[in-house]
Amino acid sequence: MRWKKTLQVVDAHCEGEIGRVVTSGVLGIPGETMLDKMTYINEVDDTLRRFLIFEPRGHVAMSVNLLLPPIRDDADAAFMIFQGDKAHPMSGSNSICMATVLLETGMVEMLEPKSVVRLETPAGLVTAHADCRDGKCERVTLDMVPSFVQELDVSIETERFGTVRGDVVYGGCFYVLVDAADIGMVIAPENARKLAEAGMYLKAEFESSVPVEHPEHQGINQIAYVMFRQREDDGAIRTCTTMSPGRCDRSPCGTGSSAQLAAMHARGEARPGDVFTTRSIIGGEFRAEVAGETTVAGQSAILPRITGRGWIYGMSQFGLDPTDPFPLGSSLTDTWGPNAGDLGM
Repeated sequence: MRWKKTLQVVDAHCEGEIGRVVTSGVLGIPGETMLDKMTYINEVDDTLRRFLIFEPRGHVAMSVNLLLPPIRDDADAAFMIFQGDKAHPMSGSNSICMATVLLETGMVEMLEPKSVVRLETPAGLVTAHADCRDGKCERVTLDMVPSFVQELDVSIETERFGTVRGDVVYGGCFYVLVDAADIGMVIAPENARKLAEAGMYLKAEFESSVPVEHPEHQGINQIAYVMFRQREDDGAIRTCTTMSPGRCDRSPCGTGSSAQLAAMHARGEARPGDVFTTRSIIGGEFRAEVAGETTVAGQSAILPRITGRGWIYGMSQFGLDPTDPFPLGSSLTDTWGPNAGDLGM
């Protein structure tokens, strides 16, 4: 056997959302900052992301987290998130997977009952506080990056759904938050395909109407996701984040939950110290807390705190045989959905 590329991978999930972690085999990505490195992946050389995400080594319903040495002196590790469309700056579920993998594999020393892992991302520093017992990372609480509202109740006219209102909010990446009932839908497993297609449609519609750019991180300048939301009878907020090229997040979504907290805070529905439950389309739950208030470039913002659970379920080694005809992988519309062709395959 002769491989021209070898990567070590730990398989993990957070509340059902797969977040593989590449623990070794990548010597470096060009760039002085993590945001520069993400931009390099997205704009210069996308081969590593494609190799890991697309078939036969990957599949549509997953993320891959690339572990890198930290650049900041106050970080223990750095990473970025690969998904079906591009590299993304931040993810709560993937941060939980990353912290769980680092601690349970011993890459960062586990201290019981509490361990702290400082994660450098293209969106900034995320601090993970892990509850640990008997060598197990039982749950992870994330002090997320500041979240803020760009605009509430943005209305656009669409051919498919008529007038649609959404909150444009930053929670580590930019979201449009839409009430599921406003487009005649209910967040439930049997509606996943319809929700995913609606989310991709609305993402394109909002992107053409609403420009976004983080005031302090100029490379974060696109709407990443549309997240549908609805109130449950027990007071929980059920969420469904729709992700390119057309799927539903299996977790309650940490950055989306952060964006939801920021929108509620802007409306006077959440104050520092308030705690909410966010629940995914398959029933997984996060604890979402407004940990404090702050500002971003003079704009009102909150400090979100998200708690969830991650599990390791496998370890593997990925390699590329020099005769493999699919070094960049492939995707088909049967599983990747009607937007698969937009990925350039």
